[in-house]
Amino acid sequence: MALVNSTMLSLGTKAPEFQLPDAVSGETISLDTFAGKQGLLVMFICRHCPFVKHVQGELAKLGKDYADANIGMVAISANDADNYPDDAPDKLKEMAQELGFTFPFCHDQSQETAQTYTAACTPDFFVFDANQELVYRGQLDDSRPSNGIPVTGKDLRAAIDAVLGSQPVNSEQKPSIGCNIKWKPGNEPAYFGV
Repeated sequence: MALVNSTMLSLGTKAPEFQLPDAVSGETISLDTFAGKQGLLVMFICRHCPFVKHVQGELAKLGKDYADANIGMVAISANDADNYPDDAPDKLKEMAQELGFTFPFCHDQSQETAQTYTAACTPDFFVFDANQELVYRGQLDDSRPSNGIPVTGKDLRAAIDAVLGSQPVNSEQKPSIGCNIKWKPGNEPAYFGV
């Protein structure tokens, strides 16, 4: 397990297109799924990572707390399911159902979506505004599995609330940290490990 930080994609970047199957419903999820929303949260997570396990309850709570808000949410797992079977689509479906996720949980089998978002770790968060331009990337909050700080989601929630209130998002953003995305052999992107 290698610990890595978010790549901190440039603010203002347009949300990359994607078309991925939702592990729960089987429906294809894309940017168009969230057309007309005031914002979009894209989360790169997985089932087996201890950093995700540490915050998974808060991720489920985020979905419930913002269920009636005009923001789209999608979780994506890009881990190599052949070598990490806990992150295969059937296991993602189990996770989503156990935690009561209210948002799609997609499997990025080709890993192309993770690469276009420059996702590096699990968890890794990206918030886009109504124009689908990046306004936040970084951590959920200051909590980590071993530091004793409560999980509140305050950094990510502040960004979402700003987007929903048509306010600027604080540009001082801390990178997320977690397990590296488990790339398929030979599939490691150029930015990985930077």
